Amino acid sequence: MTIVNVHEAKTHLSRLLERAHAGEEIIVAKAGKPFAKLVPLERPKERIPGRYPGKIPDSFFEELPDEELTGWNS
Repeated sequence: MTIVNVHEAKTHLSRLLERAHAGEEIIVAKAGKPFAKLVPLERPKERIPGRYPGKIPDSFFEELPDEELTGWNS
């Protein structure tokens, strides 16, 4: 874990983001006190079309009744 001050973080943000993306935790300190943490985000799982076939009923694709459409178009 690395601690950097706000000025250094602003100056080297791109580098720090790359390091965080690679898995390193970086603490940003303000006035010498820990203030925020840069950590990598979890990467979303790959979407696979058709993974859950048949889960959406055919009625989902039917036209809405006029009274329902009126509410949406107001």
